[in-house]
Amino acid sequence: MGKNEKTGKGVGSIASKGLQKPGTLTNKEIKTLAASALTQRPDHKKPTGRK
Repeated sequence: MGKNEKTGKGVGSIASKGLQKPGTLTNKEIKTLAASALTQRPDHKKPTGRK
């Protein structure tokens, strides 16, 4: 993830809606939130196998 990446306004609105009324989120909105959260995770190096 780059240092300048920010959550978009639309994703922020969906997150706010989800906190206020969680049952009103559509499957598409839930997937959007999940995708945003996953893309903002720091990069991890692949574990190397021990020999």
